[in-house]
Amino acid sequence: MAAYQLSFQLYTARNFSPQDVVLKELKSIGYDAVEPWPRDFEDDPRGFRKLIDAAGLRCPSLHLPFHGLVEQPRRYIDIAHVLGASLMIAPYLAPQDRPSDVRGWRKIGDQLAHAARAAAENGLKVAWHNHDFEYASLVDGSRPIDILLEAAGREVGFEIDIAWVKRAGADPLAEIQRYSQRIWAIHVKDTAPPGTTAQSGWTVAGAGVLDWKVLWPAFASTRAELLVVEHDDPDDWRQVAQDAYDFLIAMGARRVRPS
Repeated sequence: MAAYQLSFQLYTARNFSPQDVVLKELKSIGYDAVEPWPRDFEDDPRGFRKLIDAAGLRCPSLHLPFHGLVEQPRRYIDIAHVLGASLMIAPYLAPQDRPSDVRGWRKIGDQLAHAARAAAENGLKVAWHNHDFEYASLVDGSRPIDILLEAAGREVGFEIDIAWVKRAGADPLAEIQRYSQRIWAIHVKDTAPPGTTAQSGWTVAGAGVLDWKVLWPAFASTRAELLVVEHDDPDDWRQVAQDAYDFLIAMGARRVRPS
């Protein structure tokens, strides 16, 4: 199987340099691609595509609003085509939109399945990206992430954020193993030891509490060919980008994965 594509979630750099500068810097570091969030592209998708092209990067995936995906699929399908993306990812539900019972989470999964069918008709795919709230047990002991993905069906993939899994108190390795054939992309970041307040407790991959020696080999069991670097609250986005890239290269991200 081909080596991983290395991408960068642009949410990481939302408070820093102008877009064109960020993109050029990412290319100079060695990244293949970017994963934008709505503020990057919603006002002017074609203008953003020009910036990507000028920097020599690709955009295989994008984050978009859940409600936009399920209520305005045509709009976001068109945006994905403009950007050259093949994977549309719903990354978040605001607290007021999070169901409190199994029925509500099944509805979320059903809505994702419907969006995935519309996407497939246009040559695209849909996935879910987790935070920690999907791992908080409901009254009956079930977990929203399991209900959502089961209801969505295998047409909907999973972009797993293993640092958020860890913060939720779940086992990242067990989640990778459980959903290996649903995982189409992996967010690469780390969480600092409990009690850390600097940078909201986030840190670059390899510098936190995650056991990468155990997790890294498990990536090969998934369907992911896209590794996306992210940091939710960095002091220096470029240092995060450089350190994470160096870490991934050292781990072997450019080597051919075992078949």
